[in-house]
Amino acid sequence: MKKIIFKFILLPALLLAGFPAQAALRVFSCEPEWASLAEELGGDKLDIFSATHAQQDVHYIQARPSLIARLRRADLMICTGADLEIGWLPVLLRQAANPTVQPGLPGFFEASAFAKLLEVPDSVDRAQGDVHPFGNPHIQLDPRNIAKIAAALALRLQSLDPDNADFYRQRYADFDRRWQEKTKQWTERAKPLAGMGLIVYHRSWVYLVDWLSLREVGALEPKPGIPPSAGHLASILQRIESQDVALTVRSVYQSSRATEWIARRSDVPAVVLPHTVGATAGADDLFGLFDSLVDILLEHRR
Repeated sequence: MKKIIFKFILLPALLLAGFPAQAALRVFSCEPEWASLAEELGGDKLDIFSATHAQQDVHYIQARPSLIARLRRADLMICTGADLEIGWLPVLLRQAANPTVQPGLPGFFEASAFAKLLEVPDSVDRAQGDVHPFGNPHIQLDPRNIAKIAAALALRLQSLDPDNADFYRQRYADFDRRWQEKTKQWTERAKPLAGMGLIVYHRSWVYLVDWLSLREVGALEPKPGIPPSAGHLASILQRIESQDVALTVRSVYQSSRATEWIARRSDVPAVVLPHTVGATAGADDLFGLFDSLVDILLEHRR
């Protein structure tokens, strides 16, 4: 009798050992915001890696061997696109030589393809600075873009992992419900911010400005990617004196010297706004990112 019981216990265990659980879909995210979105939609069905973090300027990343190794094993790559990662992603794709995540294939997901890009230039040349030919790529700062990208990413996950399609559908439905509710709340709370004037360090806030009807009065970079000069900062100071400006804003990875210079010579405070998940305290996920953005702007409303 003991032998029979032992067989009934041991046999299923041996069978399970011979057939391991299905491995999670391996996701390579170029930016923290897409890693956070993938977590919302995929949960424990995904093994998610973010190639960058909030303290880095995503324009300038080194194609390190560790990133190449990660991309080589990925089943899905999620990046912003619109040439945001042009300085390093093509090298990673070439060196990783992963046929699954090449452009045009299901494993290559470009978030900007599902958002309406702003500031699309009529022409581009190097004299204009680091201008993106397809439009401004900082699409993550409008929650309406996140909603569209989430819908497309949910479908892509279902296609790549059909065995778990129902799971992804349910996760997306729950996320979309919560996201739409929060977007309405953020938009309502932010109504008093309409017309608020900002001086920005880099022109990476245009989607936030568009969503909340803010005013971008000027940029501390004379041209995108060009560090502020003394002469340009002086001209910005003159602009502040003639217009209503509430804040100068920068991302956490950008130098504080220029914004603090302006703050010392005017009554306009310098503030770090979270540009992605993990950028500031409280911006621990996508919901926290927009909570923090609205809270900080309302705190400094005049």
